[in-house]
Amino acid sequence: MKTELQIFQKVKAKVQSLYNILKLHTFEKKIGRKLALPVIDYLTFALLKHEGQITTKKKLWETFELENRCSYKTLVVNINRWYFLALIIISLLLKFNRSVSHPLKHTDSTDIPVCLNKNARYHKTMAGLSAWDHNGKGHFYGLKLHLTADLEKRILAIKIASADKDERQVFIPLNKDLYGLFVCDAGYVSQELEETFRIEGQRRILIAPRKNMNKLATYLDLLIYNTRMTIELNFRNLKMFYGFITSFPRSVDGYLSNYAYSLLAYMIA
Repeated sequence: MKTELQIFQKVKAKVQSLYNILKLHTFEKKIGRKLALPVIDYLTFALLKHEGQITTKKKLWETFELENRCSYKTLVVNINRWYFLALIIISLLLKFNRSVSHPLKHTDSTDIPVCLNKNARYHKTMAGLSAWDHNGKGHFYGLKLHLTADLEKRILAIKIASADKDERQVFIPLNKDLYGLFVCDAGYVSQELEETFRIEGQRRILIAPRKNMNKLATYLDLLIYNTRMTIELNFRNLKMFYGFITSFPRSVDGYLSNYAYSLLAYMIA
């Protein structure tokens, strides 16, 4: 338990610093029933779940022996309740990352299955937001994470949309305030997109051609295409080490809070 407390204090120090800088205490209610734990503790426990690769909130509650401080239901309700504070922190971190971003940027999307394929027809919690789609790994039911990051893996823009949403429709809203050279895979091939997004001397898109396209690429183009693996590392880390993918929540807020806390834990790690 001593080790768990040390980890808790380490993560809480990060949260406390952000909490004070951003003055997030102004979002707390000053009247009404007192919370079982301070809001900052709920945020800390939520981030600990993802940093420590703790699979469920139940396991988190048991690991930190919280039965004498709050009930399991209280922990779950308040973690889900305060995730909008995580979104506020993420938005400000994105703003900072944009101010120091590398000119070379990458945009891509990745699958967010909300349940196993065999359970999709019975899944109700995220049914209004989810859809079927497929990728190189096969079909999945859920959402997609659309993300832009720079060459140094700093995350600059994030959108979560239904899985069947065309990447090309998301690209411009995702990157409307960003500038530089954007590298994308063949899923973004569109002459209209290239022309609409381009601002001479400020930004353009370099899209990898499809295999059936008769398009020549220069040696420099090939070198730039090969840098796309940097954004794949962001997706890999979120999924493998920060618990981004889940099917455990029983509410929409539960799913959205999981995504928000996973992203924040990764961005402040």
